[in-house]
Amino acid sequence: MTTRSSTRAGQDLIDDATCREATAGLEFVGRRWTGAIMLALGRGATRFGEIEAAVDGLSARLLTARLRELEAHDVVEREVIPTTPVSVRYRLTETGVATC
Repeated sequence: MTTRSSTRAGQDLIDDATCREATAGLEFVGRRWTGAIMLALGRGATRFGEIEAAVDGLSARLLTARLRELEAHDVVEREVIPTTPVSVRYRLTETGVATC
């Protein structure tokens, strides 16, 4: 986060651009279920069913949508393991770990 060089009583002031950047990130992470999904991943859930079981009340449809959004924002990484049947594992990226 960048701040203006001017200070007030020893504190850096946050300019409009920095505020907009922070607000966009906070709104994304603050969406319903997103934080809970990230917490489940941070606690060791790696498979879709594990995440779904860890987050009470979360539907499979919404979990799919949120995981896609998190992946698009480079917060979650999706790994497809070529087994029979195909296995998919999720994990937080460095960005995701820093966000948690």
